Amino acid sequence: MSREFLKTEITFLKGVGPGRAQLLNEELGCYTYSDFIHHFPFRYVDKSTFSKVASSFGTEGPVQLKGKITNITEVGAARKKRLTAIFSDETGQIDLVWFTGVKWVKPLIEKEGEFIIFGKISRFGNKYNIAHPEIEVYQPENIKVGLQPVYNSGEKLTSKGLHSKGLEKLMRVLTALSKDKIEETLSEEIIAQYKLMSREQSLQQIHFPSSMDLLKKAQIRLKFEELFYMQLALIKQKLISQRKIQGFVFSEVGVHFNTFYNHHLPFQLTNAQKRVVKEIRRDTTTGNQMNRLLQGDVGSGKTLVSVLSMLVALDNGFQATMLAPTEILANQHYQTVTELLEPMGVKVGLLTGSSKSADRKVLHDALETGELQILIGTHAILEDKVRFKNLGLAVIDEQHRFGVAQRGKLWKKNHQPPHILVMTATPIPRTLAMTFYGDLDISVIDELPPGRKPIKTIHNFDNKRLAVFQFMEDEIRKGRQIYVVYPLIEESEKLDYKDLMDGFESISRRFPKPQFQISIVHGRMKAADKDYEMNLFAQGKTNILVATTVIEVGVNVPNASVMVIESAEKFGLSTLHQLRGRVGRGAEQSYCILMTSYKLSEDGKKRMETMVRTNDGFEIAEVDLRMRGPGDLMGTQQSGMLDLKIADLAKDNQLLNAARICATELLDSDPDLTNKRNFIIRQELQFQMKKRTNWSRIS
Repeated sequence: MSREFLKTEITFLKGVGPGRAQLLNEELGCYTYSDFIHHFPFRYVDKSTFSKVASSFGTEGPVQLKGKITNITEVGAARKKRLTAIFSDETGQIDLVWFTGVKWVKPLIEKEGEFIIFGKISRFGNKYNIAHPEIEVYQPENIKVGLQPVYNSGEKLTSKGLHSKGLEKLMRVLTALSKDKIEETLSEEIIAQYKLMSREQSLQQIHFPSSMDLLKKAQIRLKFEELFYMQLALIKQKLISQRKIQGFVFSEVGVHFNTFYNHHLPFQLTNAQKRVVKEIRRDTTTGNQMNRLLQGDVGSGKTLVSVLSMLVALDNGFQATMLAPTEILANQHYQTVTELLEPMGVKVGLLTGSSKSADRKVLHDALETGELQILIGTHAILEDKVRFKNLGLAVIDEQHRFGVAQRGKLWKKNHQPPHILVMTATPIPRTLAMTFYGDLDISVIDELPPGRKPIKTIHNFDNKRLAVFQFMEDEIRKGRQIYVVYPLIEESEKLDYKDLMDGFESISRRFPKPQFQISIVHGRMKAADKDYEMNLFAQGKTNILVATTVIEVGVNVPNASVMVIESAEKFGLSTLHQLRGRVGRGAEQSYCILMTSYKLSEDGKKRMETMVRTNDGFEIAEVDLRMRGPGDLMGTQQSGMLDLKIADLAKDNQLLNAARICATELLDSDPDLTNKRNFIIRQELQFQMKKRTNWSRIS
């Protein structure tokens, strides 16, 4: 009954009709009763008490007053009309002003008697006023009891009377109609276990709360339900994949792994690295295909973990591959892996877009015969003509740079899909990882290798530029190299911060040839030119690399000890942290210098303070999540995956954990949701999955 009732088109709700229905469709995405009843208030106001005019001046939030309106004046002509009036009670008076809606407001306030007004007080010169207050004739029955909902509206909706108050009126009609028609979507066991309010009561209380306590209970119930079904869908997808997709069994830890571990390990593994190797090892013995996300801050040793994992694949008669998003990163991985494994006689190949045809043929043949054991490269590896003899493990670095379709091509490189290890140096807050990658197993390397000195981060205003230039020269004299990063390529009329070309010229004047050599890299350069300049810097032939954020992920130069970020306030925290990670890769003390103007927003100040205070990428990611929200953090192309109506991943961490535990326990005991008591959950999950965007799988 409930589902059919909630499917009713919004046009049939009393007070809506075809015209308003179209607006509700277009402006709020409300097509049905269900859509509308899930258009929740974004705040609530208490209209059960009245303030006095004299005690209201200087109040920050909105106030409710009761009194008389006099001195009504209309100023201006046509569209520029302004309506003013004086509102007074026994304690004082305040100006009221309207810039729009004059023809509707004026007849109302010309009525005799007392009025109730509600609005925010502003100060203009020496006088206080309220612009566009809510207003109604005072009658004892008009005094509100309890918390009043405030809904998001818009100009087009308001023009048709669908401002917050108009939406509230319609919602009262719908909630009254809904009585005894809202079915439960959670089992009695879950409601009892988590002490949740019923669904019908929660939908009533979220719109028209009887008390603050009942409002909180309604919010908890609706947030829990939303997060529970999100997690249930993800975990169920993971179980289906595990059941359907068989994985190669790596039963041996043999000569390759043991020889490397005992004789060629460049440094002692951290406890975090050991833990992750064990997790990967466990995955590859189950007979299911591994899908594991490996998170680790810049320089935490993810590459070494992936090398150990690839050696286990070799020990079991399989080949391995590593995909990188850029040629520079692929070359870097190739050099690292070759240096580590060449002494053991392991055959490692490199395949990128720049690989010559003759070299490709030799490589293809060696790959098909199994002579080539590890292939490292870019998207070129995904081409159909690249065939392995027996691919058992694929490592994907910086996974967000590969599309789902591209990653899917890896599955076809063997008769059954290889194990997948996905790596990212972008720390993802746990709440987002559980949401976006909830169908993957997640490993975290949360320690830096011993001997690494923490990068010192300094925030300077533009007036310290000469001192910063001197510091840069001092570091160059010590034999170090320096990055200088800008947010723009060319001057913008709208943006007054330093741009790349202007910066390059001023640095060139301060660091003239032949004593100093400077490279420049930005996104508009041809790939070959970009690689040439970066390689000059990597080889130590240039002292300073002036760049845009194209160097955020890429070149590894242990000799670079200083990262100067111009107009740092214009970068997000995640980008600032990634840029900082380009230095601090050698044994010497490294520095990150954040240059900003004096005009810093509160958010800008918070970002600079966070960067100076901590080097912990996961802490930075949590701050970033609270400041920017999950959609911005994960990219707009993925934010649609969330479509959360009420839950907030930045604030509802505990509820998300509880919802995930609940979903996990439920599927552990009843994987197909066939138990009679779980019928309504199965039904609701099927209903939601029909509406939901397809959850993109990593592999």
